[in-house]
Amino acid sequence: MSEEEILAWWATDLSHISPGVITLRGRPIQDLIGSVSFVQVLWLLLRGDMPRPREAALLEAALVAGVDHGTQAPSIASARMAATCGVGLNNAIANGVNVLGDVHGGAGQQCVELLLRIDERRAAVDNLVQAVEHELAQLRYVPGFGHRFHPVDPRREPLLRQVEEATRDGTVPGHHLEAAREIEKQLNDGRDRPVPMNIDGATAVIYAELGFPAPLARGFFVLSRSVGILAHAWEETQQGRRIKGPLPPRFNP
Repeated sequence: MSEEEILAWWATDLSHISPGVITLRGRPIQDLIGSVSFVQVLWLLLRGDMPRPREAALLEAALVAGVDHGTQAPSIASARMAATCGVGLNNAIANGVNVLGDVHGGAGQQCVELLLRIDERRAAVDNLVQAVEHELAQLRYVPGFGHRFHPVDPRREPLLRQVEEATRDGTVPGHHLEAAREIEKQLNDGRDRPVPMNIDGATAVIYAELGFPAPLARGFFVLSRSVGILAHAWEETQQGRRIKGPLPPRFNP
């Protein structure tokens, strides 16, 4: 195999590394350090350009909102238990991240997919209400709405306000926000007990408005929740427990 073939095998537009040189999307790392934020670099690597200030603010708001949801979240609890088993922080973090699947951690991606389908049908029939009705009729479970713990998710309104402001100033079109509001309206029509949009729905609106493909919604949630997982795993290591199970020993069957 020639050197050219080997280089082509690992060719990437994301970064270039050579002795004394590190570039991300063609930008020297020394020019980025201290001048741009972590969120801006995340955007740069995924999109190839720098976000506008409001775009960066929207993405950061979504990432901040998902960092932690307490020890009743399996991603947090499993990381804390792993941290008491003699493994390193990287193992504990991986343990928490590995439980983020379709049920715990996947609703954001599923909601983006729903919003994109509604947007396509809306363009075809030129009627948002009908588009939402059609999509809801296909679902047994509507991702991004309702919460097993919160009657109203406290993270929802701050996120939606940011999208509304970004819509007013033309940063995002607002189509997906309108669709999510219409989903909520139709879901709650005739209900005594409301089913409000939750964090997964609100962040899905942000990711869809920013034009990110649906699978990245899950990737963003993993990045976000990893912050809380790290903090919880570190706290647990400082408490000196060994082999921590789901319940205190005296409650074991």
